[in-house]
Amino acid sequence: MTGQMSDKIKIAIAVLCVVAGVAAYYLLSSSAAVLRLVALMAGMIAGGAVAWFSAPGQQFFAFARESVTEAKKVVWPSRKESLQTTGVVFAFVVVMAVFLWVSDKSLEVLLYDVILGWKKS
Repeated sequence: MTGQMSDKIKIAIAVLCVVAGVAAYYLLSSSAAVLRLVALMAGMIAGGAVAWFSAPGQQFFAFARESVTEAKKVVWPSRKESLQTTGVVFAFVVVMAVFLWVSDKSLEVLLYDVILGWKKS
């Protein structure tokens, strides 16, 4: 059996383990919530364990590790910076709302009162 074929079989078994965990979660609907969650988690863990031993699984886990490493390099804004940015966004929204309201009312007066001659009663 080739390595690529065995990887496909491993991935299929991993998917079946996850599906079995989800099915068990729903089939045990009359059981305690803890038992249902244990069945679901068992399926997920079994699927992850089987996928770990396949080449695509190894590539995925390496990618996940690299993603975590890159996320740790991100410089997150401070609380002060977040509040300032949020304030600027709110101020912009208020200014745009007022601008659109003034534009709408101006066009309304121009069209209905000046051009069409319809006076509001």
